[in-house]
Order: sequence, then C-alpha cells, then structure tokens
Amino acid sequence: MNDYRYHYMFTTFDIETFDLEDFKYNSVNITAFRLVDVEDKRVSEKLAQMEKFQPIGQSILNRSGIIQAESALMFDSVYVFAKGLAALDQGHVLKPANLSCELEHPWEDGLSLYNYLNTASLHGLTGHIEFTEGRRSGFKLDLLKLKREQLQMVGQWNMGQGVNITDPAAFYESSVNNITLIVMTRAEKPYVMVREDKNLTGNSRYEGFCIDLLKSIANQVDFNYDIRLVPDHMYGVYDPESKQWNGIVRELMDKRADLAVASMTINYARESVIDFTKPFMNLGIGILFKVSESMPSRLFSFMNPLAVEIWLSMLGAYVLVSLTIWVVARFSPYEWRIPEPCCLNALEQESEPEVYENDFTLSNSFWFTIGTLMQQGSDLNPQATSTRIVGGIWWFFTLIIISSYTANLAAFLTVERMITPIENAAELAEQTEISYGTLEGGSTKTFFRDSKIGIYQKMWRFMESKRPSVFVDSYEEGIKRVLEGNYAFLMESTMLDYAVQRDCNLTQIGGLLDSKGYGIATPKGSPWRDKISLAILELQEKGTIQILYDKWWKNTGDVCNRDDKSKESKANALGVENIGGVFVVLLCGLALAIIVAVLEFCWNSRKNAQTDRQSLCSEMAEELRFAIRCHGSRQRPALKRTCSRCSPGTTYVPAALEMPHINGRTWYFHQDGHHHSHSPPAEAANPHTCCDPDEWDNVLVAEKHGL
Repeated sequence: MNDYRYHYMFTTFDIETFDLEDFKYNSVNITAFRLVDVEDKRVSEKLAQMEKFQPIGQSILNRSGIIQAESALMFDSVYVFAKGLAALDQGHVLKPANLSCELEHPWEDGLSLYNYLNTASLHGLTGHIEFTEGRRSGFKLDLLKLKREQLQMVGQWNMGQGVNITDPAAFYESSVNNITLIVMTRAEKPYVMVREDKNLTGNSRYEGFCIDLLKSIANQVDFNYDIRLVPDHMYGVYDPESKQWNGIVRELMDKRADLAVASMTINYARESVIDFTKPFMNLGIGILFKVSESMPSRLFSFMNPLAVEIWLSMLGAYVLVSLTIWVVARFSPYEWRIPEPCCLNALEQESEPEVYENDFTLSNSFWFTIGTLMQQGSDLNPQATSTRIVGGIWWFFTLIIISSYTANLAAFLTVERMITPIENAAELAEQTEISYGTLEGGSTKTFFRDSKIGIYQKMWRFMESKRPSVFVDSYEEGIKRVLEGNYAFLMESTMLDYAVQRDCNLTQIGGLLDSKGYGIATPKGSPWRDKISLAILELQEKGTIQILYDKWWKNTGDVCNRDDKSKESKANALGVENIGGVFVVLLCGLALAIIVAVLEFCWNSRKNAQTDRQSLCSEMAEELRFAIRCHGSRQRPALKRTCSRCSPGTTYVPAALEMPHINGRTWYFHQDGHHHSHSPPAEAANPHTCCDPDEWDNVLVAEKHGL
C-alpha cells in the first residue's frame, strides 16, 4: 500500500520526527500538519539552547533536532503559567497557603491567576499564544507534503481563513519519475506472449503487440512498470448470481494493479466499475469458420451459367417458335413463290406456271431457328410480314439469352466457386447442425447475453443450452475446434484476422456483428488515465500503432500464402475439366452426323437400286466407289439424278437443243466427263432426257467441239 495510489492524512503534529526514507521514493501521498515552525528564528534559538542540556536535551528533541509537539506544548504551557504568575505577583500580594487533597478549599488567588493566564499574549515554540474564554485561539498550523527530497510546507491553516495552499503543484504533479506501476495482463497471441526461454526474468519474459505499446506509452508518460499475468486467466465478466467481477476487472477494483494492458474490450458494464483510456484499436465480432472444399470442376461446367429451368424453357421456346414460323409461313400467301426455272422449255416458261413452292418446310423452319440461336444465320429469309415479326422477336430473344449466357459464363468458369454452408450470422442462427460458441468470460459472451436484438438472443439461447458446452477457455481452443469441423467460433475481428492470415484452412464468414474498441484499463479515478489517453492519441497520429500492428500481424514470417485466384479480381485459366464438355458435345455431334450420313447413304442406295433394277449390294458398291474416288468429276451421273425443282417423274429440256448423233449412235454424256456410244438404257430411250443444269454444261461443251 506504499505507492502513489494511496493518500494518508496524519493527525499527529510530530510527522517530522519520524524517519520517512522508505516512503519518499515510492511517491506515497502523505499529508500532515505541523504545530512547531522550526524555520522560525526564535524557535530555532530556543531549540539550540535545549540541545546544550545533556542528556535531557537529546531526549526532548528526540535526537533529531526537532522537538516533539507534546514537549513543545508543555514548554509553552509552563512559559504561559510563569508569565501569568509574574503578572499576578506584580498586582497582588500572594498569600501562600497549605493545600489539602482531602479538603476542597480553593486558593483565593486562583481565580485571579486564571484571569491573568486568559489575557496572556506571547510567542512560544508552537507559535502565537493567546486565549479566549480559557481556550487557545489565533494559532496556525503548517500544511506539510512529503516529496522526494523531504517534507515541505505547501500551505497553512488558521481558524479564520481555513486552508491556504501555497504550492498546488505538490498535489497535482505533472510528471512522476521512477514510479513503478503494476500492469495486469493476459497471455493472448499476438497481444501478449510468454517467451519460452526460462533464463529470462521480469518484463523481458513477455513480448507482443501490447508489450510494445506499453513500452512506447511508458517512454512518453515516464513511468516504470512490472507486468503480471491475471491469476484466473479472465478478462472480467460480472456474475449476476454472485454479484462479483472476476479477472482483470477484479484486480483493478481491488487496487492490486495500476493498469491493465491487454486485448480488453471497452463496454458499458466494465466502464461502470473501472476507467478506460481512449481506444488504441477498433474492432468487431466476426465468425471464424473452416474453409470449405472448392467445388469440383465438372466436365459440363459450361452449362452452369443457366439454370436447368432456363435450359428446358429454351428448348420449349425453340420448338414453339419453329412450329409457329412453319404454320405462319404456310398460311401467309407471301411466303409462296414461283420456283426457279430449271427444266421448263421456252414455251412452258412463257405460259402461266402451275407450281408454287414454300421454303419454310418443317425441317427448314427448325433449321432456321437453330441457326439463329447459334448466331450463325441461315440461307432462308422470311418474306411475309408475319414471318418477319416471328423472326425478329426470336432474334431479340436469342440476343438477350446469348449475351446473358456469355457474361455469366465468364464468372462461372474463371472464378473459383466455394461450397459454403453458411454465409452470415442469420443463416448460422437458423440452423442447428453447425455448433457455434464464444470465449468464456469475454466481452463477446457478454454481448450476446445482454443483446436485445432478436437474432442474437436466439443465438445466445442456443449457445447456453448446447451440451457439451460450446464456450472455450482460450482462442487457441476455439480455433482448434473450428479446424476439427462443424463448429463456428464467434470472436473479435483482430484475433480472427491473426488466425486467418496464419492458417489457409480458416476463413471469415460474413461481416462484423458490432463495433467496439480495445482500451487500457485503470482503477476508478486514476490520474494515469488522461495521461495515457493523450499518449495513445499521439501514437496513433504518428502511425506508431499501425506499425506495431503490421509487425505482429503481417510481418511475422508465418503468414499463410493464400491463393489469390479465388478473388474476383483475378481469373483462373480454364482447363479441360472446365470446358471439356464442349469437346464431348462436338465429338458426339460429329459421330451423329456420320451415322446420319451412313443412313442416308443406305437409304439412297436402296432407292436407286429399285429404280435401276439391280441389287442393293451392287448399287451400294457402285456408290461407294464413286464416293471414295478423289480425282474424278464432281458431278454425279445424270441418269441417277432427278430435277429437284420439277415434279417427280417429269423431266424437261429446251426444245432448241437436240441430242447429237454421231455414226448413227446417240451419245450420252455423264458427270464423269467420259462419252459413251453404247445404246442407251431403257430409261434413256427418250432423247429428251431431263438433265440437271450442271449436266447441260457438259452437253454444250460437247456440241462446241463437234461431238
């Protein structure tokens, strides 16, 4: 109890006769009154005379050169009595008489002597002496204050004016040198950590953010400190049942510590029993959770940008639009037109044609719609207004769908997608599969316990009723439970950042639940609070606190090298596992085309075999030989082709052109570029055999050369 926190008021007048050497350098607040003014010249002369009486003089002066108050009062009382008796002797004739202790016969001159004593006025060892109705009056007391050097007079007291302080600085010292403060803290990374070296002693055993901050503050405010760990390893929580505080708060309330420098949150309950400085760090409550596994890349990831419902709706829209444009095209007269003349002779071309065609057949309608959807267009063009309206609306639809798909595809394929069961506190409160808890005896627990917000009250009821308990005794235990899985830890954001930056398996879920700050705690009414607050503000303005934060959070060498690819600012390179499905679709499409081509080949061979009256195998063999011939003509034989623009079974050639006759034979020209003179088959008996436009080119070339 011998330090600056305690103030002692001594009622004895003999404070100067005591040895105060042990109290000077601890800055103990000692205040006392002095009745004998040893600085008065008359007093010092009388004391010097007393020292000459040996050994009686040393006993009176207590071997300190300063007379005790009792001896000084006795000296003054004898002095006053002698002076009063001398005055009585001058004015009266003293009549000595025998006195008896058994008979009450007062001395006749006693009343006169009392009156002379009451009117006495003189200066003694205890100052000016005078009486009023038998009581001393008009005296003064010197006010003394213990300083580092010695007791010094800092004021006076008298009956008329009371206390007059002549040295106010003695009670409000601007700086206290060589004061050792008891600093209470709690081991918590990275704020306070105990070194493993057993050879270290004292404050050198500790390191961390708070230790460096305390060192900077002590240098500015000018004090020494002794760091101690709180016995119960608690910050301080009020127990409503026992109505008692624990932890660091209890130590400060009982004056067993001068300061508390730790990751201690400022809140209303604590502020009501202790004092806090300005906050040196701002923070909030966050949710620590284990990093979920990345979503495995699927072969058909390119399908993810659109939901299954959208894909099915697009398929339905494709069929519906194709059927609609087919029906509208058949009903609209403007979609029917005269076919291109390919095999009509001149006289028939001049006559009114009886044949009209419509390009939008059912197959062409589906082809037109899919070509537009794939942004490739089609060789078919709507002619009627109604079909153009259908086509325009479908183009607008495909524009929006393709643009939306392209934009969302970039996000789905270039950004790593995570599977997170919870996204915020609301989702955490709505489920019961994942447990969650807080630090036992911390401000976070108090926040949920006293919160009036419905969602936080619901979370508190869950945590309080959960068995086994979801509360942990330390942050390390909470982080360990998170890494084990199926547990979320509600903790302060600064500690959360420290844990996340050192373990890539940890992450923060959602934002902060509240906003608060860390402060340095002091007992109620401590003179150090304002001084330390000013020091904290100065350190913040200079950037010292930010430098310390970077030192212990980011520059410790054990920071996790987190993969930045998961951030939206950077994209992943697409691999086979992302868009390999496109190649699968392409291969499937090619295989389907080959199968359809084979089926068409077989079907056409069967049809030609019936027309040519030969076996299917020979027909397929002939067609196959022609198909695999690489150096032959690009044109098929005319006998096996029918005009696609004419009616089936009816062929026409221009009347002006006759088939050439050479040596009595009719020459037939085939697409292979060779001429044959053998007799024509039965189907070609008519010299006016229908030919394709390309075949007519060969005929004209033959006539030009005289064949």
